[in-house]
Order: sequence, then C-alpha cells, then structure tokens
Amino acid sequence: MRNDKLVLFFFLTISLSAVAATHPGFAQVGVGAKPPKDAEILFNGSKKMLLDKWEYWQGPRFKAEPPIKWAIVSDPIDKGTVLNTNDPAAAGGLYGAADIVTKEKYRDFRLHVEFYISKPSGNSGVYLQNRYEIQVLDGDSTSHGMAAVINETPSPYYAYNGVGKWNAYDIEFTAARFRDGKKVEPAMVTMYFNGKKVHDKQPISQVWGGPNSGIDGGNDGGKGITDTPGGIKLQAEGHDVLYRNIWILPNGKLTPGNGK
Repeated sequence: MRNDKLVLFFFLTISLSAVAATHPGFAQVGVGAKPPKDAEILFNGSKKMLLDKWEYWQGPRFKAEPPIKWAIVSDPIDKGTVLNTNDPAAAGGLYGAADIVTKEKYRDFRLHVEFYISKPSGNSGVYLQNRYEIQVLDGDSTSHGMAAVINETPSPYYAYNGVGKWNAYDIEFTAARFRDGKKVEPAMVTMYFNGKKVHDKQPISQVWGGPNSGIDGGNDGGKGITDTPGGIKLQAEGHDVLYRNIWILPNGKLTPGNGK
C-alpha cells in the first residue's frame, strides 16, 4: 500500500471511531453486530432474560400456557445458547397462538435481530411495535416473503444467507405520527439485511393479518392505527426457527456509512 493510501486509511479509521464514540446509534450491521453501549439487550441466550423481558402476547388466538415454553437450545453453529420459536401451542402454523412480545413498549428505535432457519419453508416473523411484520419465511420471494415489509414491499431475497445459516436484520423504525388524534404520517422503516440496505424510509400503511396478528389488526381492517407504543414481537409458527443477539436502542438511528 502506498504511503498516501496508508494515511487515508488511518484517517478514515480514526474518523469512524470518533463518530462511533459521539453517536450512540452508530453500530455495526449484520451477523454478529455488537450493540452500542446505550442499547438495551433483549435476549442474550439466557432463560432468565427471556422470562424477565418477554411475555406471551395474549391476543384473540392465544393458546399457550405461561410461562413461556420457547426452548433455550445450543447454537447450531457458534458457542452459546439461542431461542427456539417452536412452541407446541403453535403447531400447524397457528399464528397468534404462542407469540412472544417484549414487556417494554417502544415508539422510535433501532433494532438488531439474528435468526436461523433450520429447515426449508421455516416460518416466523419480527413485529415492530407488535403491529408491522418483517417477514421471516424461507423459500418465499414475494411481497409476503423473506425480509419483506409484509404485503407492502418485494422480498429482498438476494440478501438471504439461506437455511442453516445465521441471518441478521438491522432496523431503524419511526412510528406513525399523529396530530389531534389523527394519523398524519405513516410508520416508516429503513432496514439492512445481512449488511445490505434493502428498505430505505419505506412507509407502512397498515397492520396485516387481522386481529390475530397484533395491535390494531382488528381496527378498520388494519388501517385504524392508534398512537400507542408497542413491543417487539417474535412469531411462533410451529417451526424450528432460532433467534439470538437481540438488542434495541430507543430513538437510535442507523448511521449512514455503516452498511453496504
């Protein structure tokens, strides 16, 4: 490497370190991304954290028996333990029967979630504010498929690592805005999938899936969004879909330049 390139390399390294130090929302994206110091850890592999920070979502189709029956299992690739969504109450894909949601509720946030699909057609979902689903579904590249803002964007299937590998969603979410009790701006999401930017300030129009899906799903066919914060929800669909390394930064941002 030439001297001038070395100087530029070190300058960029120092500059990026300075940005990370002064912007708590600055963080890596992709599998293995570490949380900023101000982030809240939502799942670290322990049963204690699962029970402390999560609970069943007791929606209209709720069938599970508390406490949470999602199993803590060995990571199939790396060291440590992870969370298996395959709750017996959700057998056969009965969504809404045994989903789990954070006890804490959020408005705007920056979220990191890693998932692993064990077998083809594995199905789950990550819900923002327990309203808006970011799909986790192997084999589906439609607007109902992998990494789609469900029913509202095409699936960025090209960024998927595949079955038997860890994948990561890095999400910046902005809640819907209201004035005098009326929605004036829709919710919006920017997302990196395995380090690739796949959604950029994508508006979300409604909750899909009806009242069994999440908050406001039963209001005006899912269009009756209310000004109510909600938790992060993970969906049980009777499949061996695993989760790990889940953390959130309320009001955090995906700093430009920390993804591809």
